[in-house]
Amino acid sequence: MRALLPFAAMLALGATHAAGDQHHWSYGGPEGPSNWAKLDSRYRLCGSGKSQSPVNIRLKAVYQGALPELEFQYHPAPFHITDNGHSVQVDVAPGSSLHVGTDRYELIQFHFHHPSEEEIDGKRFDMVAHLVHRDSKGALAVVAIPLKVGHENPLLATLWSSLPKPGDHHEVIARQAINAADLVPSDHGYFTYTGSLTTPPCSENVRWMILKTTEEISKAQLDDFAARYPNDARPIQRLNGRHVIASR
Repeated sequence: MRALLPFAAMLALGATHAAGDQHHWSYGGPEGPSNWAKLDSRYRLCGSGKSQSPVNIRLKAVYQGALPELEFQYHPAPFHITDNGHSVQVDVAPGSSLHVGTDRYELIQFHFHHPSEEEIDGKRFDMVAHLVHRDSKGALAVVAIPLKVGHENPLLATLWSSLPKPGDHHEVIARQAINAADLVPSDHGYFTYTGSLTTPPCSENVRWMILKTTEEISKAQLDDFAARYPNDARPIQRLNGRHVIASR
């Protein structure tokens, strides 16, 4: 157990999906997205922010740019998995990183939304995985991997088998290692823009990279997640003059 303490300490510092979660919030009813900003003063950007996420990517309005390639230097690592009441979140041990040109971001955690939060020409995918990274100065970068129904996903099979029972939000410390690279498609073409966290406190200046290529999950894997979370996707936010740039 002592060997796990450094990892646990990292997780306490690194969790961003449920950051600031002192007040209960949800995806519907009086504590839903339209009221997040009213639940806590720390959530004010959820209502007043001008660079919020997710967004609808309109392909005809996308700018083409010479963007740096995404280099995923991910490695097998132990993980913690939690049904946190808002999503399934997987916290990973240090050692995996994302390189975007000269910028380096450490992988902190990844989680899922059903359906996808991002839209392409007004259409959502079956699910999305959000891989959350942080650089040495604390800046966040999130890679969104769209998921669609098809073949079973081996990594999700491992994760889903480690989940606590529905309604049980305690954290499971998994003894086996996983490699988040198994969730990343071989084609790393992407869209990028500056946005926010999609959950309270809706912090801005988040670097978003949405992959153009989807990964597959089985219908059973989708159904298992949907049984827990029929809808954990924030509504689309206005671009407010921001540009979405696509890699060539």
